[in-house]
Amino acid sequence: MSIFELVQHSRFPDEYMVCKNTGLHFYKKAVERQYSDSYFLEEFKSQYNKTYYEDEENLRALARKRLKVLSKFTVPSRSSILEIGSAAGFFLDEAQKLRFKVKGVEISRSETNYAKGMGLDVIESSFLEFESNETFDCICAFFVIEHFRDQETVWKKISSLLAPGGLLFLALPSLHGPSFETNPKAWFETHPTDHFVDYSPKSIERVMQKFSMNLVWKKPMSYHPSRAMNWRGKFPFRKIYNNLADLSSYGDTIQVIGKKNEVFRTKST
Repeated sequence: MSIFELVQHSRFPDEYMVCKNTGLHFYKKAVERQYSDSYFLEEFKSQYNKTYYEDEENLRALARKRLKVLSKFTVPSRSSILEIGSAAGFFLDEAQKLRFKVKGVEISRSETNYAKGMGLDVIESSFLEFESNETFDCICAFFVIEHFRDQETVWKKISSLLAPGGLLFLALPSLHGPSFETNPKAWFETHPTDHFVDYSPKSIERVMQKFSMNLVWKKPMSYHPSRAMNWRGKFPFRKIYNNLADLSSYGDTIQVIGKKNEVFRTKST
């Protein structure tokens, strides 16, 4: 039996099916796409006004912040990391500096070669075709898993590669934020067509529980109070707004860490 039991969304039936067990939203209008090397030059630049390589300094700074959080839950010198969608390897390179043992999976040939040029162990492969006899102490995926249509297969594969007691670190778009909750029209107008699912802090926690993981850390990755069309958008004190948002992980993007139980058992619905 599938982990995800889908029903029509009560408010947005044209856009979403929703899992009644977890609250995970499946976007009806999503379409498959081929991910080419052009993303890191053309598409990334159209989103962030600079190419992926031109943004290296910021990407490495973000990697260090993520690794600082991850290191609160594990000992780098005793831990291995697998990054799904490792791109040019900036995160893995920073992790290796902290003495993590690193491996990456990346579908882009040019990015794989770039990472290998830095001496990193990166495999050119889609994640679903990636095979390994290893298990890893940490698996990281930043804005990646929402691109897969078959979420159950993705989660089963992640779990099979994650060692008992291991950590799963994800960054994701979130429904529990100002855009979807206060301005759904704008949310759908800008919704990426290659995002098959949308998570929230509650649904990611419930999905983790289905795969014998416990959510041990969560935080908004972005705040954007100006996007809120309710009282939050008029709140005058940014620091207090951010502190309140942290309490419930209220943001259009979130970061979470789950810890796999020592004995893995997929829970039935």
